[in-house]
Amino acid sequence: MSVHYWRNIDQPHKNSFVSLKHSYHGETLGALSVTDIAMFKGEYGALLGQHATVLNPDWRNAGPEESARDYAVRCAAQLEAHLQEHHHSIAALIIEPLVQGAAGMAMYHPIYLTRARALCDQYDIHLIVDEIAVGMGRTGTMFACEQAEACDGASGISPDFLCLSKGLSGGYLPLSVVMTTDTIYRSFYDDRLARGFLHSHSYTGNPLACRAALATLEIFEQDNVIATNKGRAAYLNQVSQPLRDHPQVKNFRNTGMIWAFEVSSPHDDFALRCFQLALDRGLLLRPMGKTIYFMPPYVINEAEMDALAEHTLAVVAATT
Repeated sequence: MSVHYWRNIDQPHKNSFVSLKHSYHGETLGALSVTDIAMFKGEYGALLGQHATVLNPDWRNAGPEESARDYAVRCAAQLEAHLQEHHHSIAALIIEPLVQGAAGMAMYHPIYLTRARALCDQYDIHLIVDEIAVGMGRTGTMFACEQAEACDGASGISPDFLCLSKGLSGGYLPLSVVMTTDTIYRSFYDDRLARGFLHSHSYTGNPLACRAALATLEIFEQDNVIATNKGRAAYLNQVSQPLRDHPQVKNFRNTGMIWAFEVSSPHDDFALRCFQLALDRGLLLRPMGKTIYFMPPYVINEAEMDALAEHTLAVVAATT
């Protein structure tokens, strides 16, 4: 849609994309082209468009004396250098805001979102925010891009495209949406068919899935889900302190209702061992390499959080 927009306004040369290193945006051919996870992308390279990647602001990569914010600013400077050189051919920058899931729950400082928005404005490039995994309250606000550091007195950013799914329908039925600006939307209205956005699929506008989404939105409002989750996150952080303090646990981190940490383990089959030991204790953990993460449902209660922290600590102890 971004490329089609630029073509509609007579800038067909703007047809490439920029994404962050270790990004994940899906497994259709277009989405794989801007994904940087070899496990998903490697076998299909010959079919994919070639697009650029820039440093991701994952604070685990910061220098010894560098804060998460400083590292995000440094990564934004590298993004600026790339956009300055190539902006004439770039349609859009696509990012997972605040948390890159398949990269091992890589978390970064929200100043990067602020800088990215400003750079996209400066160089006339669309900003696509992929909130498939992190939207609908998962990071502590309804949308992760709302947490962009304040600029000129206003916090949050408005992307040119916002992609949502997963939590949108409460997990009951598959549904995804792409939201965009009125300016982009209007560019497709024309008597010439070639200017119209014709892509759809067999289940577009599925009324049952849309009704599930409406019910989910009602629950968000009625149960004050975002505020309630702040209390849940605080409680899980509290009971996870022994896990955070374990000598073989590294980079314990939390954003909203997402937690992750690495485990220093001698076992090459750590993920499988961890999965089986957790299952034996009634937990479903799916480590990515040696990264354990939690993305609990919003209905989790304190007793379940106690069990999650306690049994995960036991699993870590048994694999180190």
